[in-house]
Amino acid sequence: MSFAIKHGLFKFNIIDHHAILGVSLDAEPKQIRLRYLKIAQKLHPDKCRSDRARMKMASQILSKLVNPAYEQLSRKNTFAEHQLVLTQIGKRLAENPERIIVTNESAQELLKAGARAELIYPKLIKKITAEQYQSLAEATQNIGIVSEVNLVYLMLKSAQGINRNNHISSAKTKTSTQTISQSKANVTQASVSSAETTAKAEEPTSESRVAAFVDRAQQYIARGEYDRAVTELRDALRIDPNNAKAHAVMGKAYLYKKQLTMAKVHIDKACKADPHNPIVTESKKALDKLTKIANKSKTSIPSSTQKSASKSGNSGFFSGFFGSKKK
Repeated sequence: MSFAIKHGLFKFNIIDHHAILGVSLDAEPKQIRLRYLKIAQKLHPDKCRSDRARMKMASQILSKLVNPAYEQLSRKNTFAEHQLVLTQIGKRLAENPERIIVTNESAQELLKAGARAELIYPKLIKKITAEQYQSLAEATQNIGIVSEVNLVYLMLKSAQGINRNNHISSAKTKTSTQTISQSKANVTQASVSSAETTAKAEEPTSESRVAAFVDRAQQYIARGEYDRAVTELRDALRIDPNNAKAHAVMGKAYLYKKQLTMAKVHIDKACKADPHNPIVTESKKALDKLTKIANKSKTSIPSSTQKSASKSGNSGFFSGFFGSKKK
């Protein structure tokens, strides 16, 4: 079964975990958990043992869509990151409402609601998710419908200030509202012009997608989650194999993982692509310093001592080059 979803937020290369679970973007953790348990119970193999094809499909949906979605929304750190991404997407949509093309009736209804969207949105979500997984063959289609409604809501709440906890300052919110309500012919204020320029630059291009992966990787590095950082950066380099910043940060992650050879490979590529980039320069200096220390250690320390240091991890050897880890 293909799980390719091309509607709603999925069009912006965002996995809409809320749509997969069929909960609103404003759902509380308790609501998310109750909804997950309900879906998991419905898709449990014991519920469809008489139909092996349905049982197999249910198992795939549960393991590849529902469980990962719940994992992302149930963990505080990943939930916060996802909410930040949604806020940023909402801002871009609010500044470029003409880019929104919705196809299902529920999304169109919400789009016409305007200021009443906050009241209508939860009712629409409840209605369209009532039997979201009744037909497993239509599961991805139903998720796309929910995500399209979520997309419209994100745009409206960013434009009209529905979300009281959003990260956009009041001045920027006013600018976004002006951008939507005024025609381009009447837009003369410098702040609005600047917002439009920023919006164009922030469209979900390959460059912005790479930047998102790199930003998340840097956050993981700051928390000491180097393997997760490497995973994010691999995705970035699949999009742009020659991205200097991605290679530099990858090299930085490998330095922390004490893998000098891999660090050198990526930092060399970063230097070749953009030697003057500050992040590239920082990583190159750290690599050079660590390489000199490593070479000096190999020549001055007896082999038995080197083996002992290797077993102990020698954590202090690599510390202090990028500042202390954030806690």
